[in-house]
Amino acid sequence: MSEHTHSLPVLVAGGGIGGLAAALALTRQGFHVKVLEQAPQIGEIGAGIQLGPNGFHAFDALGVGEKARSRAVYTDYMVMHDAIDEYQVGKIPTGEAFIQRFGNPYAVIHRVDVHKSLLEGAQETGKVEFVTSTRVEHIEQTDSTVTVTDQHGNTHQGIALIGADGVKSVVRAKYVNDPARITGHVVYRAVVEKKDFPENLQWNAASIWVGPNCHLVHYPLRGGEQYNVVVTFHSRQQEEWGVTDGSKEEVQSYFEGICPKARQLIDLPKTWKRWATADREPIGQWTFGRATLLGDAAHPTTQYMAQGGCMALEDAVTLGEALRVTNNDFVQAFDLYQRARVSRTARIVLSGREMGRLYHAKGVERLVRNDLWRGRSPERFYDAVEWLYGWNVSNCLSAAGH
Repeated sequence: MSEHTHSLPVLVAGGGIGGLAAALALTRQGFHVKVLEQAPQIGEIGAGIQLGPNGFHAFDALGVGEKARSRAVYTDYMVMHDAIDEYQVGKIPTGEAFIQRFGNPYAVIHRVDVHKSLLEGAQETGKVEFVTSTRVEHIEQTDSTVTVTDQHGNTHQGIALIGADGVKSVVRAKYVNDPARITGHVVYRAVVEKKDFPENLQWNAASIWVGPNCHLVHYPLRGGEQYNVVVTFHSRQQEEWGVTDGSKEEVQSYFEGICPKARQLIDLPKTWKRWATADREPIGQWTFGRATLLGDAAHPTTQYMAQGGCMALEDAVTLGEALRVTNNDFVQAFDLYQRARVSRTARIVLSGREMGRLYHAKGVERLVRNDLWRGRSPERFYDAVEWLYGWNVSNCLSAAGH
């Protein structure tokens, strides 16, 4: 590596959760990082997300565990109810036994607070430069460098490129260029103040109400002073992937037959954000020379596993570990990182599709779903999610050897 190359940063396309986590992982390996963000400022949109123990393991490995913990709400349980008759389909305690089993808690947190924790950590390193209003347009590689040209014609040279530029990744389009799979499922998200939230639903839990072709989710945020509300339905129209402002009239039109207790949720928000969702088919290759993909750019998924954010965090930690064990050889590290991540993230994508079907079951399928977990002990629930929540920095590269 020449002296010139040694002085170059690692380029990260995207300043969201995945991009900032990648930046932190890279600085912990001694690199300087240049984050290219197409928005006018580094920030995050959205509402709440759920954090499993694997997410907290990743935060700890990135050095921002305490920041994230201070902003999270720790749930007592996860619970699923049938939205038609209020039947409790399943309940998983997330208290002391859960923490002992997986080494970290289950929590819910505002997406902005996840981003803020990562951003503070990145800024504190003094090794991360942020360039906003900058969209990747063109990518060129040599044996030792990557050069990105943005929409203004400016060039940015680095020793490697991490494409963490989200579900509509320009970096993925450059190297893969595969079509999105539009689901036809529409997600409405909102945050409601505690004073406006029904007392009979103020549970310290990640709660879901599952109904025919729809479901509703709620959980507390920010010390219980706010509640996250998410409702999903199968659209009657042809959808295009994207985010728009929602219509109260539209969302209310999709929940006929839902029990009054759950129906309260769709009457609460004053404003909604509307997501028309999509994913992509899992791919076996997302590393191309000195460029690789991370987070939603690598494995965009539906929301049904509540793991999108956690997978991006895991990716970043795994990338850092791959660099560590290959003595910061990017080509070797990117290959190792990819082999460690492909099957796990594909399982999330494919499981998300199946979970969506399970949530939205109707007729006899609904009855089967409601019987699935009858009488199941907490320990059996924990066994079932061991593959997911048992991930940590010490085992993150193990799948690469299979």
